[in-house]
Amino acid sequence: MDKEINWQDVSFIISSEYRKKVLEKLVFPQTPSKLSKEININIAHISRALTELESKKLVECLTPDSNKGKLYVITAYGKKILSKVSTL
Repeated sequence: MDKEINWQDVSFIISSEYRKKVLEKLVFPQTPSKLSKEININIAHISRALTELESKKLVECLTPDSNKGKLYVITAYGKKILSKVSTL
């Protein structure tokens, strides 16, 4: 069993299609509005998913001091969790 993987985090991603889609799209930095358009999910749902993912250290905000146009990217840990989710 992989000791670097928190299986609660894997379950957290599996339980929400929005969180999974957001993680999959954050291979390179993107804004919430761009994610919303690409995934075709309401911006409010994207913002909530990003907040939840950031709290679990799965994504990182590269521009936390910006009021608009914040950029988010998946973390190394987020990539590990996503790879486990993809195998299930």
